[in-house]
Amino acid sequence: MPNLTVSMPADLKVAMSKHDEVNWSAVIRKAVQDHLHRIEIADAIAAKSELTVHDVEELDKLIKRGIAKKHGLA
Repeated sequence: MPNLTVSMPADLKVAMSKHDEVNWSAVIRKAVQDHLHRIEIADAIAAKSELTVHDVEELDKLIKRGIAKKHGLA
């Protein structure tokens, strides 16, 4: 199995080292697998979409306007 090096903040590494009972490689591997699965689902949905780039940009503007309005920023 190939190896992967992951950089992380020192405080996170210190916290992890307090739990030697945890197989951190397995935890990280599972997190990557789960994330890739979510990406694959999103890709499958996007592949079936009939939205144009223009449609997506318009939806983006509407969503941002709605969020700004909800938080009193518009």
